[in-house]
Amino acid sequence: MYIKRAKEGHIELVSREASPDCREFLAADSPELLAFLMEDEAARGHAHFQASDLAFVRVLEDVIEVLMDKGVISFTELPEPAQQKVMERQSLRRRLNGLSLVGNGDEESEVI
Repeated sequence: MYIKRAKEGHIELVSREASPDCREFLAADSPELLAFLMEDEAARGHAHFQASDLAFVRVLEDVIEVLMDKGVISFTELPEPAQQKVMERQSLRRRLNGLSLVGNGDEESEVI
């Protein structure tokens, strides 16, 4: 593999073929190259995990709402910090949903 190094000396770019930017050769099993490639993979995995967390939070909000609507639990049975977080999320959702009521995304039909 051919690499380009940053001024600080760390790997900045990797290519399978030599190019004007990537001239230095490193073996594919080089610990330095493997660490660089794993760092990028870990970052992508972390971003996916965060997106999954956000989606799961929405599921939990819906579950809490259903349980309260059915009388299985009451809002006051939740611990105080949980009550505060639920109220904050509901308030944010109402504000965001209220903003989207102004128009449907079609510029010609938006209310000014």
